[in-house]
Amino acid sequence: MCLIILSSYLYINKNSDIQSQKNSKIQITTGTKYYKNFSLDNVFQDDQYGDIHYNAYIPKAYDKRQSYALYITLPGYQGLYFQGVGKNLETEEFGFVSQNYNAQMIVLAPQLEDWDELSANQTIALTKYFLKHYNIDKNKVYISGYSGGGETLSWILTNEPELYRAALMCSSKWDGNFNKVVKNKTPIYFVIGEEDEYYGSTPFKEAYQQIVSLYKKEGLNQEEIDQLVILDVKNKEYFTSQGITNEHGYGGHLFANDEHIMGWLFNR
Repeated sequence: MCLIILSSYLYINKNSDIQSQKNSKIQITTGTKYYKNFSLDNVFQDDQYGDIHYNAYIPKAYDKRQSYALYITLPGYQGLYFQGVGKNLETEEFGFVSQNYNAQMIVLAPQLEDWDELSANQTIALTKYFLKHYNIDKNKVYISGYSGGGETLSWILTNEPELYRAALMCSSKWDGNFNKVVKNKTPIYFVIGEEDEYYGSTPFKEAYQQIVSLYKKEGLNQEEIDQLVILDVKNKEYFTSQGITNEHGYGGHLFANDEHIMGWLFNR
C-alpha cells in the first residue's frame, strides 16, 4: 500500500515539475549593453512570430504598483536589425525626445526585419507582452513610425488599432486599410515634406482624404474629424529655414524635435 502511494506521489510530482518548466519558459532575453539610457538587443521570444529584437528604456524607479505610459517608436530602413544593434537609436531621436514629455514613460525601440505585416504582427505581440507583464495605463499607449516604420505602423493600425491611444506617421505611406481605424476612432497624425524625395506627399494626402470620407459616412462633422486625423504637409521653407535640404532623410530629425507634432502625440 505504501509503495503504491509513493509511486503515485512521484508520478504526480514529476508531472508537476514538467508543467512548471513549461510555465517558466523564458520569453525575454535581456540585453547587457547600453546606448545612452536604452538597454540594447533585448529579445522577446514569441511562439508565433519568433525572436523580436528591441531596445528599451525602463525608468530606474519603475514600481509595479503604479501605472506607466508606453511609447513604441518604429524606425526607417537604416534602423532595422540587420543594419546593426542600436542603429535605430543612433540615427533617430524619437525615443530620446519622448522622455522630455514624460521621463517616467516606458519607451520601446524595436529593430525588426522589414516594414511589412510580419513586423507589424511582431510589434503587436511585443505591445501585448508589455501590457500583460508591466503596469501600463492602457489609455496612454502611443506609437510612431518613420519612413519604412510608418509602413509597418499602417499594418499595425489596420489590424489592431485599439491597442494605441494615438499614432504618429512620419515621411511614409499607408499600406493597409482604414476600416478598424475608423471603427475604433484611433487618432492619427500624418506629417511629411511636400517634396519628400522618397515617397512624395501624395500618398499621405490620399490616405487623409480616404479617412475623412469614411468618417463623414459615419456621420462625423469636420470639427470632430479634425480631432481624429491631421494632415501636416511641410513646405520647403520649413526645412530650409532650419538648414535642411533633404526632406525625407532629415524629416525624422525635424519632426522628432517639433514640439507641436510630438506634443500632439503625448498630450492627449
